[in-house]
Amino acid sequence: MNEDRNIYLSTVAPAEAVRRAMAALDRDALIRSEAAPSHEAAGRVTSAPVFARCSSPTFHAAAMDGFAVRSAATFAAREGSPVTLEKGADYAPVNTGHPLPEGLDAVIMIEHVEQPDADHVRIEAPAFPWQHVRRIGEDIVATELLLPQNRTLSAYDVGALLSAGIFEVDVWERARLTFIPTGDEVLDFLSRPTPAAGQVIESNSQVFRALAASWGALPAWTPPVPDRPEALLAAVEDALADGAHVVVVGAGSSAGSRDYTRAVFERLGEVLVHGIAVMPGKPTLVGVTHGRYPGRLLVGAPGYPVSAVVCLEDVLEPIVRWLARQTPPGRQRIRARLARKTPSRPGLEEIVRLAVGKVGEGYVAAPLARGAGLITSLVRAQAITRIPAQSEGLAQDAEITAELLAPAAGLDKVLVHIGSHDNILDLLANELMGLDDPLQLVSSHVGSMGGLTALREGAALFAGCHLFDPDTGDFNFPFLAKHLPGCDLTVVNLAIRHQGLMVRPGNPKAIRGVADFTRPDVSFINRQRGAGTRILLDHHLRTAGIDPAQVRGYDREEYTHMAVAVNVLTGAADCGLGICAAARALGLDFLPLARERYDLILPTGNLADPRVQALLEVIRRPGFQAGMRDLGGYDTPLTGQIMRPGLGLGDAK
Repeated sequence: MNEDRNIYLSTVAPAEAVRRAMAALDRDALIRSEAAPSHEAAGRVTSAPVFARCSSPTFHAAAMDGFAVRSAATFAAREGSPVTLEKGADYAPVNTGHPLPEGLDAVIMIEHVEQPDADHVRIEAPAFPWQHVRRIGEDIVATELLLPQNRTLSAYDVGALLSAGIFEVDVWERARLTFIPTGDEVLDFLSRPTPAAGQVIESNSQVFRALAASWGALPAWTPPVPDRPEALLAAVEDALADGAHVVVVGAGSSAGSRDYTRAVFERLGEVLVHGIAVMPGKPTLVGVTHGRYPGRLLVGAPGYPVSAVVCLEDVLEPIVRWLARQTPPGRQRIRARLARKTPSRPGLEEIVRLAVGKVGEGYVAAPLARGAGLITSLVRAQAITRIPAQSEGLAQDAEITAELLAPAAGLDKVLVHIGSHDNILDLLANELMGLDDPLQLVSSHVGSMGGLTALREGAALFAGCHLFDPDTGDFNFPFLAKHLPGCDLTVVNLAIRHQGLMVRPGNPKAIRGVADFTRPDVSFINRQRGAGTRILLDHHLRTAGIDPAQVRGYDREEYTHMAVAVNVLTGAADCGLGICAAARALGLDFLPLARERYDLILPTGNLADPRVQALLEVIRRPGFQAGMRDLGGYDTPLTGQIMRPGLGLGDAK
């Protein structure tokens, strides 16, 4: 094998990739029938019809506690004119489930009977034949069809099988799948490594494992295989020899010179698809084996986690469920409003992950950070939407179709926050999930001004905001008056926080203030436009008479304080402006610059929402406020209080 780059000859839609795989595989030859114990068969798929061996019940059974009787002996009974029955001749005591004694054909409930002595009972109402009796075969009749072929067995089906005397059931084999991670830089998670620069901890195999198990398959995985074609070929052959119906190679399916998956697949069989017309997920390979192990499925999954998940869910899952004769469950779809503009590059369908919650009478969807390597977008998403290949993106407030990744009922327990980032939000999210009735906080970090825009559009329950107005010395209210005039809003303080300069431990560049930003040896990392932190920076630059063009790195943007801190920690920048808590979290030095008020801005009408009431109750707890102070750089004298114009920092020290 040479190290020439692969070429995407043509991309196809995921559905076409699935169709080609199905056409190339002999399902009947690949997945065989086997017997499984009935009590362990839930989730399996029947490979043949199932006929009852026994009737249920197998005898006439009492359905109530009381007395089994000859119904004919009771016909004369009337209110005020009782009939007396003799034990042994006319009746026998029974409990629920007992067989009916020979010659008796009805049951009278114990509370409807008077018993004058041990051998007689008196009744004042007749019993009709088979009253309160479960007759033979009432539920199941021996030899009748109990379950058809290709039925996915439920917990209830297991009960029916055992009741009908079926102790083994013929089912289709579970598809056996093996995942092979690749890459010289990939570390086996089982060794609990700490990655060095250029290394990553392998995790895609376990995402695959959990997903495949949820499809009813039998997943396995191998340790990471180095970037050598012969090593990869041997690993795939070993998986096939071990009986894998499907082998998935993680990474190595793209167009790089060290991506060997396609070449290995071509040595083992035929490549059916190289590239699907969707982003992320484009570098997906689909092939089929020939030769020694014919008719097995080969899949090359991209290495980046979000791309890998698209490959697994949009291509591999439909094929595996088809092999298992399962009907894909599908995803519930809802209509939602898009919280912010989402551009897209035409040419490929794009999948965008969304944070979704109920705001007012409808649903709002906030796009999460996009990027094939952002596994946190998988963690935080409640839904996805698909931007068509011919589209240049979606406008803010557009009505979209959202495919839910979680039950719709859970969206009523989501609080949608759009606005400025703060580390307190993580603390708050955890506290809300610890409530007796847990609530999920989802945040879209678009800066303070972006939060005000979301409030104006009715796209958020609340927005975090820390905008300082130097003309009045006040926070937030001057901006509310300018950008949301006439809106009925309530402003609740979350904390007074310390903003300052984050530098590497020991401050090796001896940075003392914003005046040092003009030095040619100092690189800066900024926050995005509209962020309150950037507005604060611009105020201090103006005060110091510094043109932003003089600051090396002014145009480099990040969306959170922690992202700024990581850039400083790793040396990507010498300095950044952010909160004390972010610097402290990563062990950076912190040079205080200003204190500011971080408030929650809520439409007043939302105060009656139980979710908002729970939110306010949490932030007013002394224990929660102590947790904020422990993060470092937070003062809480105003926390939980309703703010008013002109208050500034109040009496906070």
